[in-house]
Amino acid sequence: MEAAIKSDSEIARDLLSGDEEAFTQFVNAFRARLSQYSYLMCGQREDAEEVAQETLLRVFESIDQLQDPDRLKAWVFRIAKNQCLMKRRKSIFAPSVELSIDEVNPAGEGNGRPIEIPDCNALPDDLLLTSELQEALARSIQSLPESYRSVVLLRDVEEFSTLDTAAILEITPESVRTRLHRARALLRQQLNDYLRNGGRPAWTPRPIQPEVMAGLHDAYRQMLSRRCQ
Repeated sequence: MEAAIKSDSEIARDLLSGDEEAFTQFVNAFRARLSQYSYLMCGQREDAEEVAQETLLRVFESIDQLQDPDRLKAWVFRIAKNQCLMKRRKSIFAPSVELSIDEVNPAGEGNGRPIEIPDCNALPDDLLLTSELQEALARSIQSLPESYRSVVLLRDVEEFSTLDTAAILEITPESVRTRLHRARALLRQQLNDYLRNGGRPAWTPRPIQPEVMAGLHDAYRQMLSRRCQ
């Protein structure tokens, strides 16, 4: 019999109660997703692994500050978003020039013709993240301006609601809708050749190293000790 899938609030409460099994489950569940998100945001594997590890460390250091256990996932990805931004500013891999929203528009936008986006409520099912993104989609997402890229990853990959995405990115819901609409149109233009053909997997992060796991566990235990004082 399979174990029931726990809700965010259950995971958060188990972590705060000192449940060692919950700690391991959380790391196993979130590290790969954070690594993939960070890889597509930062564009480099080395940066992505550092961002994922730093995000997990921040989570275990401060999860006792989470005010609403039901919003655990949104809280974690807001930390990841901030870590990505800091890493991109410092990374040797960071681009010298970042395209702005105004510099990239889907074909047909701004010239009086409406944009036609088939099935605009979602990206094609075969292109959504299951265990890994197809390589073609990964490259296309990475080519988007950061403002578009962050919205696509949160809405279409991590499946956050519009309101949660707006809260994580600290923008308005209307901005989320506008950026997502434009980003999906851009992706469809770039992926026409791939909609009928599968691509190779994008990237799988390396297994977490024992010393990294030990550091995360130390941060977790310190947080629990602080709560008991």
